[in-house]
Amino acid sequence: MKTTLKSVFLILLSAITFTSYAQESSKKWSVEKAKSWYAEHDWISGANFIPSTAINQLEMWQKDTWDAQTIDRELGYAEGIGFNAMRVYLHSLAYKADKEGFKKRMDEYLSIADSHGIKTIFVIFDDVWDAEPKIGKQPEPKPGTHNSGWVQDPGYPASKNEANFAELGLYVKDIIKTFAQDDRVLFWDLYNEPGNNGKRNESMALLKAVFGWAREVNPSQPISAGLWAWDLQDLNTYQAHHSDIITYHDYEGPEWHKRVLELLKTHDRPMVCTEYMARTRNSRFSNTLPLLKENNVGAINWGLVNGKTNTIYAWDTPIESGDEPEEWFHDVFRKDGTPYRQDEVDLIRKLNTEE
Repeated sequence: MKTTLKSVFLILLSAITFTSYAQESSKKWSVEKAKSWYAEHDWISGANFIPSTAINQLEMWQKDTWDAQTIDRELGYAEGIGFNAMRVYLHSLAYKADKEGFKKRMDEYLSIADSHGIKTIFVIFDDVWDAEPKIGKQPEPKPGTHNSGWVQDPGYPASKNEANFAELGLYVKDIIKTFAQDDRVLFWDLYNEPGNNGKRNESMALLKAVFGWAREVNPSQPISAGLWAWDLQDLNTYQAHHSDIITYHDYEGPEWHKRVLELLKTHDRPMVCTEYMARTRNSRFSNTLPLLKENNVGAINWGLVNGKTNTIYAWDTPIESGDEPEEWFHDVFRKDGTPYRQDEVDLIRKLNTEE
């Protein structure tokens, strides 16, 4: 997802090393438990996934547009290069419209992914892109525009209206409880980029609430919420000190990414980069994936197959004609499974198969 310009390096340092939180959840995993969990898995490598036939989370999960055939085919592409994890966004409106059907589709997705040797990171809330999600038929993509139809969950101002929290809490607890002992779920990513779209600390109440709901269920999988904007000190501190494992986003070049990685290591917990790889920003497989593998940091890039999300186009540089950009921003494969760059998939496969 789109990230803001990173602030002064000292702000990052203070945000991630600040340890004066007086009280952490009694159910937060110990360092030893988190490390033991991480050691049970092969190096985590994969992509953020939505089928190429869906413009957003709602089109993926609603009954009328559920596309198991495309999901199966495209996760096959991922399996072919050794990916073992996918990060997948849910949506509370799809659950509200069809609670049991939604959970059945989640189960079907997990079965498909498992058949390809892929575990799943489910994302619950999201502060990015369209603030007014609506159930039902979703819009067609705007030609050449990055994520023209992606929607926030629960949206804005819904995300700051605590009158909504009781219903949201029932949703979160139901889905986590349903899959709390399911080893096809790798971990729960509770809130994508809290504070984005200018919300900043307005997202704190929902962030705290979703951690509380997840702790109440106490799933067998770890919970986390990824750091993404280094000037959001209050949110960053809460996220880092309440997550079982450290997750983060970084779309910068390897020099900056390495500094971020080294500082986050101070938490002494397993780490997964849940978003990276924006070619025109010099965040590439060639210069970032080996860095993450060398440091045993999980690597989840943005995008698998070029589709209705239009994420081959950069965040702020639309191509109104819809012509293919000179260089893709995100994504690995074309719809027919042809790699965008053969050298990239060769590298991904090599790093995913070597000891």
